[in-house]
Amino acid sequence: MGRNNPPRSKPKSIEEFRTMSVQVALQQVHHAGKHAKHLRKKCNSKRKKVVWRDCKKLLSNTILQLNRTIEGFKANKTSVFDAQTWLSTALTNLEICRSGSLELNVTKFVTPLVPRNVSKLISNCLAVNGLLMEHDQDYRDGFPSWVSRDERKMLQLQTSSWAKKANAVVAQDGSGQFGSIQAAINFATSRRLGNRRVVIYVKSGVYKENIEISSTMNKVMLVGDGLKYTIITGSRSVAGGYTTYSSATLGVDGIGFMARGITFSNTAGPQNGQAVALRSASDLSVFYSCGFEGYQDTLFVHAQRQFYKNCNIYGTIDFIFGNAAVVFQNCIIYVRKPLWGQINVITAQGRGDPFQNTGISIHHSRIMAAPDLKPVVGIFKTYLGRPWQQYSRTVFLKTYFDNLIDPAGWLPWLNTNFGVDTVYYGEFSNFGPGSSTSLRVKWPGFHVITSDDVASSFTVANLIAGKAWLPSTGVPFLADL
Repeated sequence: MGRNNPPRSKPKSIEEFRTMSVQVALQQVHHAGKHAKHLRKKCNSKRKKVVWRDCKKLLSNTILQLNRTIEGFKANKTSVFDAQTWLSTALTNLEICRSGSLELNVTKFVTPLVPRNVSKLISNCLAVNGLLMEHDQDYRDGFPSWVSRDERKMLQLQTSSWAKKANAVVAQDGSGQFGSIQAAINFATSRRLGNRRVVIYVKSGVYKENIEISSTMNKVMLVGDGLKYTIITGSRSVAGGYTTYSSATLGVDGIGFMARGITFSNTAGPQNGQAVALRSASDLSVFYSCGFEGYQDTLFVHAQRQFYKNCNIYGTIDFIFGNAAVVFQNCIIYVRKPLWGQINVITAQGRGDPFQNTGISIHHSRIMAAPDLKPVVGIFKTYLGRPWQQYSRTVFLKTYFDNLIDPAGWLPWLNTNFGVDTVYYGEFSNFGPGSSTSLRVKWPGFHVITSDDVASSFTVANLIAGKAWLPSTGVPFLADL
């Protein structure tokens, strides 16, 4: 990727200053990238190699996001909302690199890769761009229009039609061209012409593989035979020597990823700590009628704009976490039985900067005890979320809470007051035996939302600008409250 060197003349407007700020940040990230090459020689342990690979990839993606922002500014084709999304991702990437080094206790090794001044530069870019943030945007009616009419039709196709329409078919019984999903993705994306969507049809079966869809693999769609029948599973975990980031069964970075009718699973089990089933940093991505199964850290909504519809999510601790702008709609969230002495926490949102346009919104969904938790639901406490980062932001809108939710609702981070003043945790028009807010935490950052206008800022239309891209996917969605 080419560099965008900062101009030496003084900026004539806030827009010029914004562009210059991003260019300076990009220059510093390039400099950090040089350190990554030198550090490779010092990877004298498995832990250092794992963290080095993560950070090298995350730095590369940060460069991509900053370049994307600058080129968009130059071509005058980037909205302020888009830029804030990409800058938010750039900052989140650096924090994930740092957190991985903490998990595997190699922080001194990683420090040259992600010096604090780089994060501060990107944070400044977010603040400047935030001054120009557009609140009222003009979107097309219907779906968030990142989803074209053709894609909408694709998602609504009968399963029997996929074998003929797919670019590659994966099957364990020999009836497809591939037995490996990764091999099919590599083949199909390498032979794609133009910007067409690549469709991989994965027939029923349990596929034991860890899959990566890189930032160069845009517009990939995985279609299965249903979440009960097509299952992709891995067993990597932090206890097994991986970072949370690299433990993912499926990791996806390419823009516009879509999945339908597949379960993503991590079978490491509750005894092995953080173990991710899906990690997504795919901008404008859609997961429709999919399953996500794990225990701690099941679903890593790492970054960018994401939409989940009619999905089932299973886990125990922080099992929906990350710093994307993400809406879950008509999903069932199943809380599982943890280890003895543990508690359950549904969300751990990772917004670390007040100008990041990120957050978790759970809308028209259901929170239930999984079958293994039901008989002992009174023994284990379950909370809606806790502040992983200082500006963590999570809301529940018009969602059913079964009787497993603790009356306090929200949990402090490791028995501290971290973030209780600066988070935004909200509940709006929820119902069910666990929905009463009368005994909720008294934090300044907790809000019982009573205004439709406030609640609307966390809907598909506003949090993820969904009307601009979802219609083309064909996934049915509710844009507003």
